[in-house]
Amino acid sequence: MGEKNSFFSKLQSRVDAIESLLCVGLDPHAKELFPDIGGFEGVSEEARCDAAYTFCKTLIDATAPYAACYKPNAAFFEALGVGGVACLKRVVKEIPPEIPILLDVKRGDIGSTAAAYAEASYDEVGADAVTLSPLMGWDSIAPFVTDKYASKGAFLLCKTSNPGSNDLLTSRLTSDQTLYEKIAGLVAG
Repeated sequence: MGEKNSFFSKLQSRVDAIESLLCVGLDPHAKELFPDIGGFEGVSEEARCDAAYTFCKTLIDATAPYAACYKPNAAFFEALGVGGVACLKRVVKEIPPEIPILLDVKRGDIGSTAAAYAEASYDEVGADAVTLSPLMGWDSIAPFVTDKYASKGAFLLCKTSNPGSNDLLTSRLTSDQTLYEKIAGLVAG
């Protein structure tokens, strides 16, 4: 696909059309879905999925005029049980087609596994882009952004906000760069 059909082109068109940079996270936390019981204990999978769908659909309906992008977090859907991926796909179908979908999956694995994750993210779920953890190198990233997925987007984690990220990402390399600076440099080309 050409540049015109790329994720970043779609995102720029959306930003220009609505003059907004808002990326709306779709994170159906168990404690928010069922605050009275503080989670999923004793709740059927069907009820979990219905609650997650309703939660996300309500957010989409309220924010669609302002959203430059939606970012569903796959982990919260996977935690719903076997039907979680079907629920995620149902939520993604509610997002207007002109609004890009950034699937928050933070994947990072060897080539063949990465290729399967890319297929699941793009062909099954319908994402336009994904979040990735690049610590396993280029071969863990390539399946998401080359060949048939060359028009897709990827956001690579360089430095995250959780305190534990300092355990590795702020480590100094022999070049006197931090690991996250090295990652950012590789991403920038």
